[in-house]
Amino acid sequence: MKRAVVPVGFIPLVDAAPLIVAQEMGFAEQEGISLDLRRAPSWSSLRDMLSFGQVDAAHMLSALPVAAALGLGGAGSALCAVSVISINGNVIGVNKTLEQKLRQVGHGFDFTDAFAAGKALLKVSDSPLRIGVPFPFSMHTILLDYWLAALDEASSGRTEIHTVPPPLMAEAIEAGEIDAFCVGEPGGSRAVEKDVGALLLPGNAIWSCSPEKVLAVRTDWAETEVSLVNRLIRAVWRAGRWLAQEDSSLLATEVLSRPEYLDLPPDIIERSLNGRLLINSTGEARTADRFVEFWDGSASFPWRSQAEWIGHHLALRAGKDVAASRARARDVFRSDIFRRALEGLGADLPGASSKLEGALEKDTAVASGEGRVILQRNQFFDRRVFEPG
Repeated sequence: MKRAVVPVGFIPLVDAAPLIVAQEMGFAEQEGISLDLRRAPSWSSLRDMLSFGQVDAAHMLSALPVAAALGLGGAGSALCAVSVISINGNVIGVNKTLEQKLRQVGHGFDFTDAFAAGKALLKVSDSPLRIGVPFPFSMHTILLDYWLAALDEASSGRTEIHTVPPPLMAEAIEAGEIDAFCVGEPGGSRAVEKDVGALLLPGNAIWSCSPEKVLAVRTDWAETEVSLVNRLIRAVWRAGRWLAQEDSSLLATEVLSRPEYLDLPPDIIERSLNGRLLINSTGEARTADRFVEFWDGSASFPWRSQAEWIGHHLALRAGKDVAASRARARDVFRSDIFRRALEGLGADLPGASSKLEGALEKDTAVASGEGRVILQRNQFFDRRVFEPG
């Protein structure tokens, strides 16, 4: 039987792994589809490729389809997230000058204390502090705003956010265009390899369980191509499950390193998958527990409360009605479609579609169909709890 071809856009980042693995390891073929994976140079170009029908699905910033629903960012079509592709996976880094200043004031780059790192960074920074992010409507930008505002309410007046495509972040640091960055791997590790930056924190030191990338599709396509959407979700879910196995990382790094995908040495990619990162060019290393997750703890489940949290913060930043924005955002993460796609696979899914965000101090069992779902620790660095509507 001829396989249906699904054109899928992606940015060459480690967290595109489930899509790449789904195609290369045969999980898409098991579902009777073939993924035509198309690299995009930037998030804005990938958004446009999806919105205007050049691709049918995309590896997408979690905040981007929410922003589109709120009328932000200029997307042409209504978009929705039918699955979460990855949890966490970002790093915050600084240029060599700031690294030296931070060490002079005694900061130890411990990779866990977001309070200490943020206070030290604000102390040694010239004003304004220019921070590179991949896109204005992204978890990178939201986490930075949340982190710095919690430390100093006046921080927004002391920082400038610059948009830099992920593959060019190291070059922007090297050229002196930005002083710091928040980017998905391997963007941070490339800055380290080029000896132009140092890693200060992983993103999960700010929020331990933040939805980073989603599988985004046009809402009308999701409603008319039900069978294709179901098969695509299942293929990516199986790929995430494979990636979660301890013995998968060696083969995964080889596949991801290929020229058509990330085009990088396998050892750089392996650092991200294993959470053992070199933070500077001297070889100083740190381990970030659960640096990036693709499957464990129901990582791929599109919680409506995650979308609502994103909508809340986008509304605050854009000066929009918060309550209305939260309501619209909830409808973007399609837990109903995800449940439908995995029905009959034996996948044990959470019983609810929303939860308190930031309320789990440790891994916790929750109600589910088979009683086997254990959600991972879910906390913000300042211990706030977000209650969905």
